[in-house]
Amino acid sequence: MGTILRLAFQSLRSRFFTSFLTVASIALSVTLLVGIEHVRAGVRESFAGTIRGVDLIVGARGGTLQILLSTVFGIGAPAGAVTMETYERWASHPAVSWTIPYALGDSHRGYRVVGTTNEFYERYRYRQDGRVTFASGGPASAETDVVIGADVAERLRYAVGDPIVVTHGLQGGGISDHDAHPFTIVGVLDRTFTPIDRAIYVTLEGIEAMHEDFEAMPVSAPPAIGTVPEGTPNMPGAEAPPAMPGYTPPPGTPTMPGADAPPTMPGYTPPPGTPSMPGAEPPPVAVAPQPEPEHDDHDDHDDHDDDEDHDDAAGDHAGHDHKPEQLTAFFVGTKNRFEALQLQREMNTDLSEPLTAVIPGVSLGELWQNISSAEVGLRIVAFFAVAIGLTGMLVALYSSLDARRREMAILRAVGAGPRTIVSLLVFESALLAVLGCVLGVAFVYLILSLGQGAIEARSGIHLAVRALGATEWKYLGLVLGAGTLIGFVPAVKAYRNSLTDGLSPRS
Repeated sequence: MGTILRLAFQSLRSRFFTSFLTVASIALSVTLLVGIEHVRAGVRESFAGTIRGVDLIVGARGGTLQILLSTVFGIGAPAGAVTMETYERWASHPAVSWTIPYALGDSHRGYRVVGTTNEFYERYRYRQDGRVTFASGGPASAETDVVIGADVAERLRYAVGDPIVVTHGLQGGGISDHDAHPFTIVGVLDRTFTPIDRAIYVTLEGIEAMHEDFEAMPVSAPPAIGTVPEGTPNMPGAEAPPAMPGYTPPPGTPTMPGADAPPTMPGYTPPPGTPSMPGAEPPPVAVAPQPEPEHDDHDDHDDHDDDEDHDDAAGDHAGHDHKPEQLTAFFVGTKNRFEALQLQREMNTDLSEPLTAVIPGVSLGELWQNISSAEVGLRIVAFFAVAIGLTGMLVALYSSLDARRREMAILRAVGAGPRTIVSLLVFESALLAVLGCVLGVAFVYLILSLGQGAIEARSGIHLAVRALGATEWKYLGLVLGAGTLIGFVPAVKAYRNSLTDGLSPRS
């Protein structure tokens, strides 16, 4: 057996270029087949490991995938909003252990802004038992505090203490910026290889406060036609421009000494405060009747009551805590996992406000079912690539028999039997398949090692470099088996050739 294996290796080395092309074609097809399976499993693990320990995700009435993708993965827009009253009612449910509120709707340079509480940093889990930890700083506590993910800090070159301005909506800028309510970075999160790295977190009070400031910004009216903007310089001694017929300058327009008053339109009454010529009679002024002030029996306490009302109003404004009125969704952790289904049913049938409660694992299963056809299509393409590579190997081995007729005849002349000839060609085919599989798997790990960072930066999917799974080993075994069987085709032809066919000169 060792002699036949050595002869097979020497035979392949003597035809190095042809053997190299054959191995390369098999390696590329194996890279495609194993790589697709590796990436498919990695994507599933990355999605499934994004959120752990959350029993329910509750949002406004809508699709389950829409709620899952918009809240956990930051893909798409949420279906609606949940009132704070409804959230507090369910948060106090006897089966609920903890909740994490989520408020979406704003962004900063393409990164989503999430309004939440400190429960997020304490309760949120990813993968096995991954916790949200800080690389620097700490959680947001004030209305102007903000915490950023690792990708945000790296790409935008932000650090603790830097100011940022949030934009209203997921896109836009300029007039949509909340300039009246800037934030200050107080914490940078450690890298998690989840959508957390590409998010910005503020307090719920901060979300409400910046929108109140945004709505309260004064809008300046455009200047009236024919008026001169304030601050326009006037040249000393310059004459006033000629007036149009029937034109009346606005109140306060300076006139030259001794200049005649401009003509007025019939029935025109100048506005109050307009300067008149010496000796001119002032226009009549209509005086509206003033209502008589009402007096009660407590006149002596009016001033005191007004002062108290003013103080109360000022105190209420100072003590306003900007409590939000609506949330996008909230995460729920139950006291007992068995109560999650019952709680989900209660929420989905709630009559006071239409809600949709989602179990993350079940929704992910629906997601895989929706994209399973795409996975099957990729597998079919990969199998066709493997079939093409194996066909190329068969063609190379079969066509090489014409150049090896003398070699086969000499082996048979020195006593090599049919079993030896068949074993030699089958071993050659198996060696080509083995080398192609080894090289293809090496290409997969090389591509993952070099492109892992770029894939994560562009898609947010973490593809871990892991050992081959059961499915990958099955695919490799299939390729090796098919490559070994292909070697029997040229072996049968070589055995059928007569001894004199390879020794006699050919015409």
